[in-house]
Amino acid sequence: MDDMQERREWIRAQAGVENIRLTLHAHQEMAEENITLDEVLEAMASAEVLEDYPQHRRGPCCLIIGYTRKHRPLHVVCATARPVLVIITVYEPRAPKWVTPTERGGRQDEV
Repeated sequence: MDDMQERREWIRAQAGVENIRLTLHAHQEMAEENITLDEVLEAMASAEVLEDYPQHRRGPCCLIIGYTRKHRPLHVVCATARPVLVIITVYEPRAPKWVTPTERGGRQDEV
């Protein structure tokens, strides 16, 4: 198993037992986009790692894509170097930044 698969499985496991912590920023984004904690947990259950940020200023992080039971795509940026999964931000991918839920648009800015 490679690092990305291990990271994906660890993220799914932590979300499955709700071993998570939401940052204030994540709470704010969820409120602005009407995203519930249940939806975040549903999306985390089907998490796939889209981008890896091993040198992020908050420590190793990654961007995941997951889908709710109602097929709503959610992006979650989470820190993966702690015993608790720290959710930094959550949002629904939209144009112009995202062409599809898994393909970036014109700008390639890192989180």
